[in-house]
Amino acid sequence: SAGNELHKYRMTAVYLNRDLYGNFTGKTKVTGEYTRGLKDGAVCWNNVIISGSDNMNEDFGMGTKQVYMENFRYSPAADMLKPDSFKDFPAGPETVLAKNLVWDMGAIESFAWGYTKDLKMNTDYTIPQSNEEFDMGGIGTYAHNNIHLCWTGICSFNDELCGVIEFRAVDNKIEMSVEPIKTKGTEQYWGTIRISLETGLIEHAEMYGGTIQEIEITGMENKMIAKTIRELWVDKIQ
Repeated sequence: SAGNELHKYRMTAVYLNRDLYGNFTGKTKVTGEYTRGLKDGAVCWNNVIISGSDNMNEDFGMGTKQVYMENFRYSPAADMLKPDSFKDFPAGPETVLAKNLVWDMGAIESFAWGYTKDLKMNTDYTIPQSNEEFDMGGIGTYAHNNIHLCWTGICSFNDELCGVIEFRAVDNKIEMSVEPIKTKGTEQYWGTIRISLETGLIEHAEMYGGTIQEIEITGMENKMIAKTIRELWVDKIQ
């Protein structure tokens, strides 16, 4: 990125929860501000807010600021999948949503910048070894089937000429255990990244995903099947 300038983004993720038959059970919104270009290439998060609602048609409320994410700094080159990456985070299922901001931004940046030499216009590219299982920061495991990238063209966005990269990964397996919840299921996700041809910076990204999971809650006899659809977008704000 150009010089030592700071670049800021807002990431927004909306999770819609339903049962297996499509009946609405709740929704959650997670927003956070992400800054790149700090000293030594560090990045940080601020103003991470989680809000939920049990009403499909009502707006999200003010939500709760996640204080442990305020000025959460790390080097994006570091392996943020190790459990001690998040050692100061409180326990509980809600912090998984905050960790997802870190992991999703890392994935988007890796898709945007990690394979430029390998991409040819409108030719499907499979990331090598992308089908290996990995540990998710001590809360479970994730096994990609395969991750596909495709450079689909050039567009104008924010008054910048941008390269357009599409990504997709389907039938990935996911298992998590965060007291009092255990889940096991599959996920698919896909999306689009727009990268300025002049600065190389991400101008915008969006990701759509869905999981179907079997959920066990400590003390409850019956397992549940839940479907979550997630819509996520990244806007450049500075």
